[in-house]
Amino acid sequence: MFKKILSVVLCVSLILSVTLLVGCGDSGSADVYFLNFKPESANVYIELAETYQKETGVKVKVVTAAANTYEQTLKSEIAKSSAPTIFQVNGPIGYQSWKDYCLNIENSDFAKLLSDDALAIRDANGKGIYAVPYVVEGYGIIYNDAIMRKYFSLSQRAVDIDNADQINNFATLKAVVEDMTAHKDELNIDGVFASTSLLSGEDWRWQTHLLNVPLYYELRDSEDYSDPTIAGLNAKEVAFRYSENYKNIFDLYINNSITEKGLLGSKSTSDSMAEFALSRVAMVQNGNWAWSQIKDVKGNTVAENDIKFLPIYIGVDGEEEQGLCIGTENYFAINKNVSEEQQQKSLDFLYWLFTSDTGKDYVTNKLGFVTPFTSFTQAELPNDPLAREVVRYMNDRSKETVPWIFTSFPSDVFKTEVGGVLLEYAQGNKVYQDVENTVKSKWKSERK
Repeated sequence: MFKKILSVVLCVSLILSVTLLVGCGDSGSADVYFLNFKPESANVYIELAETYQKETGVKVKVVTAAANTYEQTLKSEIAKSSAPTIFQVNGPIGYQSWKDYCLNIENSDFAKLLSDDALAIRDANGKGIYAVPYVVEGYGIIYNDAIMRKYFSLSQRAVDIDNADQINNFATLKAVVEDMTAHKDELNIDGVFASTSLLSGEDWRWQTHLLNVPLYYELRDSEDYSDPTIAGLNAKEVAFRYSENYKNIFDLYINNSITEKGLLGSKSTSDSMAEFALSRVAMVQNGNWAWSQIKDVKGNTVAENDIKFLPIYIGVDGEEEQGLCIGTENYFAINKNVSEEQQQKSLDFLYWLFTSDTGKDYVTNKLGFVTPFTSFTQAELPNDPLAREVVRYMNDRSKETVPWIFTSFPSDVFKTEVGGVLLEYAQGNKVYQDVENTVKSKWKSERK
């Protein structure tokens, strides 16, 4: 009886340690153990694992970490005897934390699929390939064009442009948004922007994605700028030169929101995506991965053809040519400490995922990935509206993509501290100068 009770307790502890545990058998019997970073893709990976086992007989266990807990979950799981065989690193900074576990896969068939091997993560000497990006993503301001068309049909609107495509700088965006707020009853919306989710662990859209824009422009302006990630990694401190621009766009979000400022600390990303999906708001900042969150909301009223992207304008010179923020922080690595058989089976699984007809169908139509691999043709790009928008911006040579320099932010501590002070600023407990001071001081102390 004691053994039975102990078994139950251990099982409960395991379930509580991760958000989702799926596998064809337990960790000891799985040939491949994939620790997934993306909660929104969890169910697809479950199905993938089952499909792969049916086709090959190889068992794949999938564990999905809760939102914003991947590093914590990886630390726990990697120390076990049945450790993940496939895990993810978050760009160059993430690789530095996990390089002792990353296998050199330069000569693998999977690594050779890269359309540009410069995208891969190498060691400090530029040798080997230790992590491979598997998806290119973009983010910006998602908008509901049906609501925008309704606004532009108003005879009393305060702007003289005719459609959302003509919004190409911060001044125009601000004028449109504030006028829409004044007309929100006529537009049948509760706010222009969805909730600025500042719940702890849900504030990554602001302390990471939004902050990326002003810091990119600062790093780009530096004398020794050659590559955004390298510039970020080499920056011992930041002047936060475009701090006022950051304040202006953040204020625009929270001042024209569906939710009162004092309540933003209780709002999650899921809340904001549901607000958008139900047409209660016209805009929300997020990335193309949000399509699954929009379409799966019960009662969704946004037509697929009405879902569009605007760049995040902050008021810098020349931003009329700015595009979306496009890049990746998602890199697959193989655990060098598991058996050679498990390493090869893990590489075989990834190769199958990105080359077989079955795997590519999942990647394109269910995961919605725009991949950096030569195995995908133009016809095999995702067909969801946000992925199409990312591809459209990528192919528009008149637009300057804003790269993801947040992959070189000093640490998670830096981002957490910025998120915390943003919440206090939104709630009125801090002044904006506190936000600026935190960005500069925490960058310097964490980088040191």
